Amino acid sequence: MNKQLLVDHLLFEVSPQQITESLAENNGKLIVKGVLQRAEAKNQNERVYPKEVLMREAKKYNTLIKERRALGELDHPESSVVNLNNVSHNVLEMSWNGNDLVGKVEVLPTPSGNILKSLFQSGIKLGISSRGMGSVKEVMREAGNTLEVQPDFELVAFDFVSNPSTHGAFLSPVNESVNKVISKKYEKVENIISKIIREF
Repeated sequence: MNKQLLVDHLLFEVSPQQITESLAENNGKLIVKGVLQRAEAKNQNERVYPKEVLMREAKKYNTLIKERRALGELDHPESSVVNLNNVSHNVLEMSWNGNDLVGKVEVLPTPSGNILKSLFQSGIKLGISSRGMGSVKEVMREAGNTLEVQPDFELVAFDFVSNPSTHGAFLSPVNESVNKVISKKYEKVENIISKIIREF
């Protein structure tokens, strides 16, 4: 089978109040946490990641985390390489909670990171998305036919995106005391990005 670029997303919602409190608790850094990827569950792209494949790749990815090189981009590029010009965040920690691969992510003070931070502050709902190279095979499961990611899968990065495919993959700020989610009407993403770009 030929390897292809596989991208799969999870949702993430952050309120301005949560961001303010998260920044205060983390010395001005915006750190968010949540589910990065989910094993053994069909996502919106009809793909299933076997846990043993994700566990192997998570173990390899932890090396990048320890070296502070677990960088991700704002939106998925059509590439298997992380482009430093578009880096917005760095994964700080990653561990398993059942079949959920959960992580803690620092939003960086880069141009893309500042856009990401402003989107959060404006109440825009975003997602976290895995990017990797691999092949898929159609298999029969209890829930019916699914596309199963094969053992040749190689994890490249986790990116922030506007349209998640993994159910429940929204991240939240690292702030254990805040449970209340404040809802507000969303502004158009294009207007926010234009404003940020004009400020640089």
